Amino acid sequence: MRELEVAHIPYIPHYYPVDEDHMDGMHVAASLNENPEQIFKTLVCIDPKNNIAVFCIPVNCEMDLKKAAKAAHFKSISLLPLTKLTSITGYIRGGCSPIGMKKRFPTYIDETAILFDTIMVSGGKRGVQVELDPNDLTTFIDGSYHDLVQD
Repeated sequence: MRELEVAHIPYIPHYYPVDEDHMDGMHVAASLNENPEQIFKTLVCIDPKNNIAVFCIPVNCEMDLKKAAKAAHFKSISLLPLTKLTSITGYIRGGCSPIGMKKRFPTYIDETAILFDTIMVSGGKRGVQVELDPNDLTTFIDGSYHDLVQD
């Protein structure tokens, strides 16, 4: 959120109670009483050559790894093991945001984001989401829109 403030990007913070037994995005959507199609989870992936890419998809969807690999121009990808998440991104599971990672990685946002005036992504820690214009987010993180979810 500090990075958004420094960049003068308007956002609205949303807070919800953390439930260690329910760490999924659908729980976040229900807790905030928001449309799960507008809440985007952040998935960090790795290719066989150890290249990292970040993907943001609606919490009610599953990522299509073939579509994601194609978007990133990788032969194949897999989800980054959770044991490596914090050391690579600076974030923990349930609090991973496309904003403010230790290093800026190529980031791909599911194209459905453009259907909404605002979307939500993690605010960088469990229990916090930030709501912002998807185009502001995409521009700020130098991301791009792609079809990333399973049909």
